[in-house]
Amino acid sequence: MTDLLGGFSSDFTDIVNRLGLIDYTVLAINILLMIFARRILTFIYHDKVSDSRRLNRVYLFRALNLLIILSFGYYHLYLPISDRGLGLKLVSVFVVIYLGYLFAHIIGYLARQRFGKVREVNGVKKSVETYNSRMLGLLSGIFIFIIVLISVVQILGFSGLLEAGGVIGFIGVFLALTQNAWAPDIFSGLIILNSGMAEEGDVVEITEGVPYLGVVYKTKMFHTEILNVVNNHRIMLKNSKLREYTIHNLSKFASAKGLREKLHFKIGYEVEANKVRAMFAEAFNAAKDDGNSGIEPQYDLDIGISDTADHAIEWVIYYYTKDVKNLIKTRQYFRELIWTTARKRGIALATPLTHAVDMVTKTQIE
Repeated sequence: MTDLLGGFSSDFTDIVNRLGLIDYTVLAINILLMIFARRILTFIYHDKVSDSRRLNRVYLFRALNLLIILSFGYYHLYLPISDRGLGLKLVSVFVVIYLGYLFAHIIGYLARQRFGKVREVNGVKKSVETYNSRMLGLLSGIFIFIIVLISVVQILGFSGLLEAGGVIGFIGVFLALTQNAWAPDIFSGLIILNSGMAEEGDVVEITEGVPYLGVVYKTKMFHTEILNVVNNHRIMLKNSKLREYTIHNLSKFASAKGLREKLHFKIGYEVEANKVRAMFAEAFNAAKDDGNSGIEPQYDLDIGISDTADHAIEWVIYYYTKDVKNLIKTRQYFRELIWTTARKRGIALATPLTHAVDMVTKTQIE
């Protein structure tokens, strides 16, 4: 037992003697980064993501630290002195990749803080991407990638011009062959951010395919996430595909009055126009008394006839609202209020069914 403890103590002393101040510093920094990985990533990323995605970021962050520690230990403890050139290369490659990954995300965070906009998205204020922040993040990412690539090539010993050119050329050919899969979305994302017509937090209406109303949640490098406000789920659209659609941005008002909304109602010809207008005015006054209706009460209701159809007159009313995120709720509330008022006044909102009958006398038939 004494011999075993003595041998362990001797090995431990040998390990301690092998490590210097720089070695202890590297190990301590990586251990601290592993411990505080969650807090660091929470500070860098302010966006709300799922728990699984947040854990994946933390695991990747800690995995790189663990690889550095293991490579460092393998280099100092197990690798023979004659072969320590390979161990040093292994440690250096992991360190360079880790630092590139870390600096790319830090620069992206600083770019969002400096050139981004603070907006409220889904009830949470956060710094969102703009054209300048995305462009700076993209250029800095490319610059860091080139530095990391050249550093790794140099560390692995591809010092010759032909060897280094072969490695870099292989990566260049790979990117060129796959550019149709990523380049259109990246440039389309930059165009969307530069136009300002679909910024994060804006309420948009897309009419292509099945029309839907949504809130732009995040414009990412390759796709845009939209929250469908009707069905309460997320929609992912490729940036290149989104640019092909006609986007109605309901948050970008044409005037200070707000968004000009309209509702249609079909009322029979037998109802006099002054009664219809009085019914709409009464419903509008009731909406004005309710401070949570979402309707701008200082602007009068605009009432008119949009069509004189075969069975009924189609009336249209225009009102203003600035609460576009609750647009569906405002429409439902105002329709119900008009229906209640119409019932009280004895006006039917159901489309009448009419028949045109030609009266032909018997003598005419004969």
